Amino acid sequence: MASTLKVTRLPENASAKVCKVALVGFGTVGSSVARLLASRNGELPFQLTHVYNRDVARKKVDWVSSDVQWTDTFDDLIKSDAEVIVELVGGLDPAYQWVKSALLAGKAIVTANKQLIAHHGSELFALARERDLHLGFGACVAGGVPVIAALQDGLAGDRLHKVRGILNGTCNYILTRIEQSGASFADALVEAQKAGLAEADPTDDIEGYDARAKLVILSRVGLNADVRADEVQCRAISGVQQIDFDYAHQLGCTIRQISRAEKHGNKLYASVEPALVPQTEPLARVAGSQNLLVSTGEFGGETVFAGFGAGGNPTAVAVVSDLLHIARHKPREYDAADPARFAVSNDFETPHYVRFVIQDKPGIIAAIANVLSKNGINIDSVLQKPGCPKTELPFVMTLETCSAAKLDNALAEIAKLDFHKQAPFCMPILK
Repeated sequence: MASTLKVTRLPENASAKVCKVALVGFGTVGSSVARLLASRNGELPFQLTHVYNRDVARKKVDWVSSDVQWTDTFDDLIKSDAEVIVELVGGLDPAYQWVKSALLAGKAIVTANKQLIAHHGSELFALARERDLHLGFGACVAGGVPVIAALQDGLAGDRLHKVRGILNGTCNYILTRIEQSGASFADALVEAQKAGLAEADPTDDIEGYDARAKLVILSRVGLNADVRADEVQCRAISGVQQIDFDYAHQLGCTIRQISRAEKHGNKLYASVEPALVPQTEPLARVAGSQNLLVSTGEFGGETVFAGFGAGGNPTAVAVVSDLLHIARHKPREYDAADPARFAVSNDFETPHYVRFVIQDKPGIIAAIANVLSKNGINIDSVLQKPGCPKTELPFVMTLETCSAAKLDNALAEIAKLDFHKQAPFCMPILK
């Protein structure tokens, strides 16, 4: 299955036998799409006609058919006879203007650009619907794992109310390396960059912005919720240390970057942040750069999707699957309602893990407990590894279920106490 907007016809000039395709971007994913199309030439009903890239001469390769026109002028694609434009450059600018102008010119679109769909999806979907054109975006989330299509089609009969998952392979790789090798965050990040799993500027991954864009798309498709990216709170994984894994293991948990969205009445609770995950959960068993999503429905219960979400080949599979959906011209018999607006909050009610690093002296636990009590928060347990220096002593409190807002208020007050060597570090514990 491929993920598409609900309207799926080709432009009027589309060939009944061969679909002409233009690629925008010939980087890792774009070249993988071209290789896949070349490798399956004669099997798939596509003809690659154009490749756009900046400074295109340096990108030319001899394994692409000599019939393909290489260009560094986007208007060449708009004026061409290509029926589908595949946008693989990423980012918002100029991708947004390019995709919009292509739709206005009557071109169908397939994109792997999660930021584009997260920030401008509503407008572009409306334009595609108005023009009766296809807008495929299955490659935006989890690469070759057909998550979007499964939520949109395979689980359409259910009423989904929750999605949560590991949506960023870079963060999962880094956290796995810290856990398995005892590496520092900085060293694990360098490893990820050397392995080609992290960008030179890894901000979008580490801060959670990449996963947030994917969560916004999943909320729209799976939960029928129209959410803006800036409404979803992100917390970076950079605060996670090896000692947090030591304590997490004592609690029967591991640590992963978790993206989650849940509908409760007229509210949508959503966040992207590091969290303790019980070892019994499928999310705890995801290692390296893999992705995993768990959707929960009122009638069907939990459904799990897993696989490699990043890389040229898995993403190319998703792109070509969307192309096939266009070429097969399959109509949809069921159109979901337009996504609804919800009040968005990150104020989940969960147990929490809080790590303190302090200059030891009598009365510290009592002082912390007093502040927590004033905020209506109960302590579940206190953990302290033996042998740590008293001048920089780490210990952990686990807290009974409380709202994130209550805990934020309490920690702001606790942070003012005079014994801290590091700011308190907090993570939710998934239930």
